[in-house]
Amino acid sequence: MVDPALTTQQLAHLLTMAGFEVESCNPVAPLFSKVVVAQVRAVAKHPNADRLTVCQVDAGLEKLLNIVCGAPNVTPGMKAPCALVGASLPGDSPDKHFELKAATMRGVESQGMLCSARELGLSDDHSGVLVLDAEAPLGGDIREYLALDDHIFTIKLTPNRADCLSILGVAREVAAFTGATLSPPAISQVRNACDAIFPVGISDPDGCGRFTGLVIRDVNARAITPEWMRQRLERAGQRSISALVDVTNYVMLELGRPLHVYDLDKLSGPIDVRWGRSGEQLKLLNDQVVTLEPDVLAITDDSGPIGLAGIMGGDSTKADLDSRHVFLEAAFFYPDAIAGRARRFNFASDASHRFERGVDFDNNIAGIERATQLILEVCGGSSGPVVDTIARLPEREALLMRVARAQRVIGIAIPGDEMASIFARLRLHSRRDGSGADEVFRVTPPSYRFDLQIEEDLIEEVARVYGFERIRIRPPVAAAVMRSEPETRRSLHSLRSAVAAADYLEVINFTFVEPEWEADFAANPNPIRLLNPIASQLSVMRSSLLGGLVANLRYNLNRRASRVRVFEVGRVFLRAPGLPEGSLEVAGIRQPVRIGAAALGPALEEQWGVPTRAVDFFDVKGDLEDLLSQRDARFEPAAHPALHPGRSARVLLDGQAIGWVGELHPLWQEKYELSAPAILFEVDAAPLQQVELPVFRQVPRFPAVSRDISVFVAETLPIQALLDDLAVHKPALVESIRLFDLYRGPGVENGRKSLAFRVLLQDTQKTMTDQEVESAVAQLRERLVRQFGAKLRD
Repeated sequence: MVDPALTTQQLAHLLTMAGFEVESCNPVAPLFSKVVVAQVRAVAKHPNADRLTVCQVDAGLEKLLNIVCGAPNVTPGMKAPCALVGASLPGDSPDKHFELKAATMRGVESQGMLCSARELGLSDDHSGVLVLDAEAPLGGDIREYLALDDHIFTIKLTPNRADCLSILGVAREVAAFTGATLSPPAISQVRNACDAIFPVGISDPDGCGRFTGLVIRDVNARAITPEWMRQRLERAGQRSISALVDVTNYVMLELGRPLHVYDLDKLSGPIDVRWGRSGEQLKLLNDQVVTLEPDVLAITDDSGPIGLAGIMGGDSTKADLDSRHVFLEAAFFYPDAIAGRARRFNFASDASHRFERGVDFDNNIAGIERATQLILEVCGGSSGPVVDTIARLPEREALLMRVARAQRVIGIAIPGDEMASIFARLRLHSRRDGSGADEVFRVTPPSYRFDLQIEEDLIEEVARVYGFERIRIRPPVAAAVMRSEPETRRSLHSLRSAVAAADYLEVINFTFVEPEWEADFAANPNPIRLLNPIASQLSVMRSSLLGGLVANLRYNLNRRASRVRVFEVGRVFLRAPGLPEGSLEVAGIRQPVRIGAAALGPALEEQWGVPTRAVDFFDVKGDLEDLLSQRDARFEPAAHPALHPGRSARVLLDGQAIGWVGELHPLWQEKYELSAPAILFEVDAAPLQQVELPVFRQVPRFPAVSRDISVFVAETLPIQALLDDLAVHKPALVESIRLFDLYRGPGVENGRKSLAFRVLLQDTQKTMTDQEVESAVAQLRERLVRQFGAKLRD
C-alpha cells in the first residue's frame, strides 16, 4: 500500500517516533540458502529400512536427484522445498547453522533433503515435508517464492489509535511521515448477478448507527483459501479456518473493517439490532452460552438473539462448510455500546477490540465490496445488491486549534504553512482563519479518527508529524533558589526520623482496607467505598491506621518474630461534616496525615543487664511524649473502640485532642490472633509539625537545689491535676516539679496512693539560703494539704 525509501530498521524507528512503538521486528524465517522448489517424480521403498523411502526429485537441474526421505506424506507429483548439497540450514538456535552434505543412508546415497516447515524455521510442524502449490516455479528459490525475506513488525498501539488496527491505517501514517504515495487496495463495485436481498432493521440507533449487508448465493464454502491469503493471515497472527472466515479476517486486517458471515438458510425472518432483554440466552461461536442484559446490544431475528453486536456471532446462524447461500454483514456500532461487554463475559474478540475503540463508519460499503470481491474469486457464487441501512452516524464537528497556543505548547515556533502541510499529509480537512497571533485552524476529523476530540489532540498531531526529534531540548531557565525551612515547623521526614530513632521500623500499607477493619478499629459502619477495588477484600478507604498496623504485627508474629515495633505515616480518609452517606465526591472527603505506631513483645532486646519484660502502656506513652517535642501534652482516660477500656488515653496537645494511645482491646487481640497485648498510638501529624521557636537562655551561674516532697493522696485523684495546680501556684524560686515515684501496697491506706515529687529550685541572681529553700518547699507542701487533702509522709 505504501513503499517508502527506507530500510526495515529505518521504518521501525520512524514508526516508533511517530507514536507506534515497534516492540519487535523479526524476519519471517531464519537465514538459509540453496533451498529450491522441487517436484517428486517417483517414490520407492528403501531396500534396507521400513520407514524410509527413496525419491527421485526434480530440482530444476540437469538430472534427477536421488534423495532418501523419512516423511510419511511424500507422494509422486507433489512439490516441496529441497535443500541441495552445500545448503546452509538453520540449527537449534538462531545463531547456529549447518551445511548439508551428501550422505549414504542404510547403503543408499542421498543427494539432498526434502524439508519440513520446522527444518526451514517456518513453524514447529515436523509431521511431514512442506507441501507447496502446484504452480510453484520448479527450481525457484524458496525464499523468493514464499517471500521469506519479509519482516514482521509487532506494533504496540495506544488505545486511542484504533484507526491503525489495520494495514491501511499504518500505511496512511507511513505515507504522511515519508511523503510516499498511498495506494490502497483497488475495490471494484459489486455487480449484481442476482436480485436477492435480506431485510434489516435497527430498533436502537443509539447502539447501532449503520448496518450494511449483501446476499451471496451458490458459494462453495469448501473452497481452499489461496496460499497468498493464508500466508498473510498466518504472519499477522491469524489461523486459517475456512475460505469464508479467512476472507472476513483478511479484510478486517487490511481495512480495519470487522465483518460477519451468516448462513442465509439459517436466518429466521428479518435481522433487527436492539438491546438485549433480561434472561435471553445465546450460544456463541466459541460454544459459550451467555445471558443477555438490557445494556448488551444484540443482533436478532424472529428466533431471538443470533449474535452479540460488535463482539461475536451466534452458533445457530454461523456459515460453515455446508453453507450454500450466505449473508455478509458490515455494521457500525457506537464504542460506548460495546466497551466492556466482552470482558463481562470473560472473553475477547478481534471485533470487540476494534468496535470498543471506534471503527470507521464510512467504509461499510468498501468493506462489503472488498470481501465480496474476494469471496467471488475464491468461493464463486453470485452476489445481490448492497443494502445499506443508516440510522444515526456520529457528527464530526470541526476542532479549533490556535497557532500561537500550539507553538507555546510544543515549545518551538512551527510556521502556520507547515502546520497546514501536516494536516494535508494526515488527510485532515482544515481551514485557516486569521493571521499573526490570531491565526487558527479549523480541522474536521475524518470518519476513522475517533481520537481527535479536543485542541490538544491536534497539537499532538502537529508535534508528532513535525518530529519529536526535531524539537530541541531546552534546559530549565528558572534560577535555583535555596529556601530555608521555617524554624517553627517540622517536616514529615523529621517526624519519621524521630519515631525511627525510638526503635520503630517504618511500614507502608494500602490506603484501601477491609471493611471489617473499619468496623473493628474505627467503629465506622459507613466507610468510603471504592467503585473498582483491586481486590474484593480491599474495598473501602481507611479512616484509621490501626488496622494496617495490627495486620503488620500479625504478619511478623506468624513468621516467628518475637519483638515487633512498627510505625506508619500516611493519610486517612474521612467524610467532611454534612457530607451525605454514600457520597464519593473528593471535594467532600478530608485526607489528614496521621502517625501511627504499634509495639508488641519485649520492651528491649534480650540482654544481660536488664531483665526481660513485656512492653507496656507507659513505654509507648514515653515514646509518644518524646515525639510531642516538649510541648504541653496531656493524656486523659477515655474509651476507644480499638483499645482496652481501662488502658487507653486520649492525647491532648495545647488543649486540643490529636489522637489516642493504649493497649489493643482483648477482643481484637483474640480475633486477630496476637500472642500478647499490643500497645498502639495514632495521632494527627499536622499539630506535631508545629514547634516552639528556640529561645536563648544563659547558663545559671549559681547552684540549683533539689528537694523531695512525699505525700499520700486519694487513689482517684489524677496526678496531672496536682502537677497543673502546683505549676500555677509555685513560688518564684521553683524551677520545675517532677513526679519520680508512685507506690501502692503495704504501708499505704486503702483508697490512697503514695506520690514523691522532686522539686528543683534556682535563683539566677544569687546563691539561695537554706531559709529561702525551706520556705518555698513549705509553701508547696501546704498547697498540697490544703487544696487536695494530701497527707505528708514522714
